[in-house]
Amino acid sequence: MEQIKIHELAERYHRLFPKDDIIATKENGQIRKYSTSEFIDTSNNIAYGLFNTGISKNDKICIISLNRPEWSLVDMGINKVGAVNVGIYANITRSEYKYIINDCGAKIVFVGTEEIYKNIKGLENEIECLQQIVSFDKIDGVKNWLEIIENGLLQPRPKEIQKIQNNILPTDLFTLIYTSGTTGQPKGVMLNHSNVISQITTLEDRLPIGINDRAISFLPLCHVFERMIEYFYMYKGVSIYYARSLETLGEDLKEIKPTIMPTVPRLLEKVYDKIISKGSELRGLKKMLFFWAVELGLKHEYNGKNGIWYEMQLIIANKIIFNKWREAVGGRIRFIVSGASALQERIAKIFTAAKMPVLEGYGLSETSPVISVNLAHTKDAHYGTVGTVIPGVQIKLVHEDGMREGEGEITVKGPNVMMGYYNKPEETKKVINDEGWFHTGDIGRLVKGKYLKITDRKKEIFKTSGGKYIAPQVMENKFKESRLIEQIIVIGEGEKHTAAFIMPAVEGLRFWCQKHKINYSNLEEIIHNPKVIKKFEREIEKYNNYFNQYERIKKFELIGKAWSVDGGELTATMKLRRKNILSKYENLYKKIYNNDI
Repeated sequence: MEQIKIHELAERYHRLFPKDDIIATKENGQIRKYSTSEFIDTSNNIAYGLFNTGISKNDKICIISLNRPEWSLVDMGINKVGAVNVGIYANITRSEYKYIINDCGAKIVFVGTEEIYKNIKGLENEIECLQQIVSFDKIDGVKNWLEIIENGLLQPRPKEIQKIQNNILPTDLFTLIYTSGTTGQPKGVMLNHSNVISQITTLEDRLPIGINDRAISFLPLCHVFERMIEYFYMYKGVSIYYARSLETLGEDLKEIKPTIMPTVPRLLEKVYDKIISKGSELRGLKKMLFFWAVELGLKHEYNGKNGIWYEMQLIIANKIIFNKWREAVGGRIRFIVSGASALQERIAKIFTAAKMPVLEGYGLSETSPVISVNLAHTKDAHYGTVGTVIPGVQIKLVHEDGMREGEGEITVKGPNVMMGYYNKPEETKKVINDEGWFHTGDIGRLVKGKYLKITDRKKEIFKTSGGKYIAPQVMENKFKESRLIEQIIVIGEGEKHTAAFIMPAVEGLRFWCQKHKINYSNLEEIIHNPKVIKKFEREIEKYNNYFNQYERIKKFELIGKAWSVDGGELTATMKLRRKNILSKYENLYKKIYNNDI
C-alpha cells in the first residue's frame, strides 16, 4: 500500500497526472482552470502566509463558503502548514457560527461572500480565540485571501513548513467535521490523517476512475462525504469542476459534462420527478414510448438477470428515450455516487438502467465516512442495499426490542472510526464502547449474508400508545414514491395511531390539477381544495397497503410551504429535522390528535 500524506496529494497529482484543470469553475462567463503547478504554488504560498501570521501545527482554521476553487486551495494550504481545517456550512445561524468557532478555538475564519461575512461580522470581538476574518470575495474593510498568498510569496518558508510536515503523524488530528445535527448542538467529529487516508487507499481499486474523468462538485465541502471524495479525486487524477450553485446545477451539468456526479438522494429524486413531469406533458406515441421506457427501467436487475429479451428492449429504450436523460446531465456520466441518506430503490434502478449506474454508499461523519458501498458497476451489487462492507472495516448488528427479526443497530470497527468528539469525552463514551465498536444509531440487516440494508434510525423508531413499534423512515421512503409527495414525516409517538405531515410535490400537484381542470394559483391555497385533499387521501390509502394495519397512516395534514435548510426543517444533506418540524407544526399536531380524544 502506498504511503501518502494528505498535504502531498497535489504534488503526487502533478507528478503522475500533470493537468491544466486539477480544479476549475466558471467565473465571469468563462471557465477558469487551475493547473496542477498553479495549485501547488498557490497552496504553498497560502501555507507560508499562514505561517507568517502565526499559524502553527494543530491550530484551528474555519472555512465558511460554498464550493469554489478558493475552498480547495485554502484547505490544502491549511493541510500543508499542519493546521486543522474546520469547514462550516454556509447557511446556518450566527449563534451556530459562534458556537462552532468558539468550541473549536479557531484563530482564523475564511468566508466566501459578503452575505456570509455579515452573518459573522464582529465575532472576532466576541470570541477570544478568533484573531481575524479573511474573505474570498473582495469586501471593503475585510482582509482578502490574496493578501495571505502575497505574504507567502514575499516571505516563503519552505524549510519551516517542511519541518512541520515531517512531524505530521497518522494519528494526529486532521480535521473537525461538525455534524449538521438533527437534534441539539453540533458535535465536532475528530478525524485523524489515518482515518482519511484509509478511505482513499481502500476505495482505490473499487472505483475505477482516473485521469480522463471529470467530476462535478456541488455538495458542501464542509461535509465529510464531499471532502473525502475530493481527496480521492486528487489521488486518482480526476479533474474537479465546481458548480456555481444548486440553482444553476442544470446549466452547469450541460456545460461541464462530468463523468462523475456525487449527490444526495433528495436531489436525484427531484431530477427524476422533473423528468417524469416533462414526460407527462408528451402526447400520443411519444408519451407511450416514454412511459414504456420508464416502466422498463423500474424493473431493472443487475447483470442481465431479467434475461435477453429484457436487455434487448433496454437497448432500444436507451437509444430513443434514456439518451435524452443522459444529455440533460451532460451526456458523459459514468457514475452517480449517492450518499448521506437512504436512496429509493426505484431511483437506483432507473438511472442504472439508463446507463448512469448509481453507487450508493453508507457511512457517517464519525466513520470518515464510508462503511459500505453498492458497486453498481460490478457483479457484486444488490438493489435495495448499500452493498458490501469495504475491506478493513468490520460491522456487527446489535439487536434490541422494537427491531424486526434479523435486524440490529449497526456497530463499526476499523481504521475509519473517528478519534472521538472534540471537547466531549462523555459523548464519545456513549457511542464508542471499550472494545472500540462505534454505535452508528442506524438499524440494518444483512441480505444474503453480505449486502447491508439500512432499515431505519434507532432514535427515530417510536412506539404508539398501543405498544406497537413504528419505523418512520421505511414508511416515508415508500410514500415518497408518489409523484405528489415531495417530503413526508410520519408521526404518532405515544398516540393511538400514526399520522403524517406532507409537503406536496409542486410539479406533480400542478400537473394533476391541470389534468383535472383545477385552477392552481399557489401551494398555500391549493392544499385546502377539497378535491386535492381527496386525491391525497387516495394516495395515502394506496401506499398504506404496503404496511401492517397498526403502521398505516390514519390522518394527515398538507403543508403549504416548502421545507428547506434555511427554514430549519432539513439538514444540509436534506434529512428531516424531526424535532424542528414537530415544534414548527405543533398546532397541526394538536389538530390531528386532539380530535381523537
